[in-house]
Amino acid sequence: MRRALVSKTKAMSCRLLNQTSLFHKPTNSYHHFLLKPSSFSLFASPITNTLPNQLGFRHWNSAAQFRCLGMSSAKEMESISYLSQREAAEIDETLMGPLGFSVDQLMELAGLSVACATAEVFKTSEYSRVLAICGPGNNGGDGLVAARHLYHFGYKPSICYPKRTPKPLYSGLVTQLESLSIPFLSAEDLPLDLSDDFDIIIDAIFGFSFHGTPRAPFDALIQRLVSCQNLHHTGLKSTVIVSVDIPSGWHVEEGDVAGGGINPDMLVSLTAPKLCAKKFGGPHHFMGGRFVPPAIIDKYKLHLPQYPGTSMCVRLGRPPQVDISSLRENYVSPALLEEEVEADPFDQFRKWFNDAIAAGLKEPNAMALSTVGKDGNPSSRMVLLKGVDTTGFVWYTNYESQKACQLSANPHAALLFYWDGLNRQVRVEGAVEKVSDEESELYFHSRPQRESNWSNVSEQSSIVPGRQYLQEKYKELEAKYSDGSLIPKPKYWGGFR
Repeated sequence: MRRALVSKTKAMSCRLLNQTSLFHKPTNSYHHFLLKPSSFSLFASPITNTLPNQLGFRHWNSAAQFRCLGMSSAKEMESISYLSQREAAEIDETLMGPLGFSVDQLMELAGLSVACATAEVFKTSEYSRVLAICGPGNNGGDGLVAARHLYHFGYKPSICYPKRTPKPLYSGLVTQLESLSIPFLSAEDLPLDLSDDFDIIIDAIFGFSFHGTPRAPFDALIQRLVSCQNLHHTGLKSTVIVSVDIPSGWHVEEGDVAGGGINPDMLVSLTAPKLCAKKFGGPHHFMGGRFVPPAIIDKYKLHLPQYPGTSMCVRLGRPPQVDISSLRENYVSPALLEEEVEADPFDQFRKWFNDAIAAGLKEPNAMALSTVGKDGNPSSRMVLLKGVDTTGFVWYTNYESQKACQLSANPHAALLFYWDGLNRQVRVEGAVEKVSDEESELYFHSRPQRESNWSNVSEQSSIVPGRQYLQEKYKELEAKYSDGSLIPKPKYWGGFR
């Protein structure tokens, strides 16, 4: 914003509950439009100057969606099942035999899983250049699929695929990548120091069925990964290595027997960790394979962590310790220009709210509501915006809740909308009043019956005997109005503006 904003500007004024005063306060970090004593302010995040070898049986993972779930203790980690090479091979045979899975199905799920795990930990803002080194077997196929998905996730992948498998499945994967103009590099074309050109290296060379000593050119490639990693661990380079199922060159059960092999930053175990994973010392260990049926789990007595929600991957072990003070984010946003700001802040809010909806942000109407009781202590919680017009912002709650009691004692509040995907936030401050009974009644009966039932049952901010108590009350109410009659709005429930 220009400094002249202080003395000469478009009017960003509105009247909130009969409050009229307006002043503008430019800051170094934000564009700030503030109404006093009731206030409405819009923030844009700081603007920066820069924009930012067929090797045997099949193994796999899957991830239609991804979410991390940390194991709560070392004891839980010890209880996880680890597969021997024979067990892993038997499970593969069963899946592709009596259970009806095809190789390409499992490969697609595995590659997607690897891509999702990679994207979860290593963000495109810092790690965008990817090299997938793919072997001639199914492990290499996983790497090819992962590279395709990473491309669609916004990364810039390249492929090193020295020994191509002459089968339609693999030829098709290559064609798919070439159609995206993803470059294929020979081992000879790779830079001497991989860290110069790549931020992430996907190690998809050898899978769990590999045994013996790696042959050319993979022996040299593995040593280059080791060299690259040694530099990374000195802090000189930022390249990270993601290994698919087992680190290439490791014994599937005994690990890095000879010593000095790859110790990747991330290991994505497929179906269940192999025995060598017990020797993995990197910070990020993930597992996938949620499609494994109960028959296999029972036969092999597998103990695996639960997958949360609809997620297809789960983190094994605790996430690495993070120095909070070192967390940084490069905010890249378009400039908020004075001449592009709406004169009416409600118009500006609606514009930004529509942007948040168009961007597909989750619950763009979520807002932090802060209140202060007569003891002078503030408290905040998340609520949902259910209406906005020139008279104010509306939400609904139990009038016997803590927030309602505080508003009764001090009818002033602050709202904060934060749209992370757009680097924007909006503050609203002002006097608060209850909406009319008619307005509350209208909204109450517009909601799904389940929500209305819970509004009658929920005793907000009060102590209840337990979940069963609430569930029993809900069932009683459900039975009472099972004839389809209208559930009345509780007298203690309504809206605030």
